[in-house]
Amino acid sequence: MESLTKNRQTPDVLRAMTERAFGPERGPDEISELGHGWFNVAYRLRLRDGREAALKIAPPAAVEVMTYERGAMATELAALDLIRKNSSVPVPEVYFADLSRELCDADWFMMEFVHADNYGMIRDDLPRDEHDAYDVALGGATRQLNEIRGERFGRLGGPGTDSWRACFTAMVEDLLRDGERRGVDLGFEYDRIRAHVAGRSDCLDAVTEPRFVEWDLYPNNVMISGGRIVSIIDHERAFYGDPLMEAIFVGTELPAFGDPSAYLRGYGKNELTADERRRRRLYNVHLGLILVIETAYRGFGADHYDWARSRLTEALEE
Repeated sequence: MESLTKNRQTPDVLRAMTERAFGPERGPDEISELGHGWFNVAYRLRLRDGREAALKIAPPAAVEVMTYERGAMATELAALDLIRKNSSVPVPEVYFADLSRELCDADWFMMEFVHADNYGMIRDDLPRDEHDAYDVALGGATRQLNEIRGERFGRLGGPGTDSWRACFTAMVEDLLRDGERRGVDLGFEYDRIRAHVAGRSDCLDAVTEPRFVEWDLYPNNVMISGGRIVSIIDHERAFYGDPLMEAIFVGTELPAFGDPSAYLRGYGKNELTADERRRRRLYNVHLGLILVIETAYRGFGADHYDWARSRLTEALEE
């Protein structure tokens, strides 16, 4: 996916990064870009000793990103460490991270290259029973991640807040200010959306324990092989919050995201209560705002904008 945030580097810079991470004697023999991501640029590297690695580079310093995306690479590194230490969910091993910005204008890190299929790329081609089995497994992995507890709601690196209502409404306000800054047409007045969220936010007070939320755990961030999930990738949007914000729950209130029943079976939650549905509808407004507003920050085309506007409209009309 093309995006203004992709920070492509010259072969000389990529070679220097590889040598810094693995030593000059193990520089790259082959470098190829991995094109499926929407935010960071990623490369596949084959080292001189035959070993392979993946390189991920954060957006250029001069490219404006949305407020919640600032410091995303540090969040991903923290998330990978948390997941490895507190769960059995498979994630890539981090080989080397460089936050010095000496070789390029952004943070970057080297990690394990996962030899597997991207589930999101092949899901629709699989027999129904196979993709249902993977969906069940994804629901189970999501549940395990949500068992990781935090001290406060908000970013993994803090400072956070003791109130989920305060945290979530601040997240929405950040998005609205991002949209106002770029003059993004949401199809609704910004203050109407503020009032919509504020008038329904009392339901958020039921959430009292901060839990690890991967948030972006869609099939495109799942690698599969041999009938099992072998790795979960792209963790830069993780935070401590309400597990109902996870991607597997989106379809419970937004049919455009597909039937969530297999995910929910794997999670161990067959249906949402009335209060949980209220919270999920608010989270769909948050998601819809991101989908629309990011089109301006990423340089996405009109077709994507129109699709995103439809999802926001559905979320608000519910």
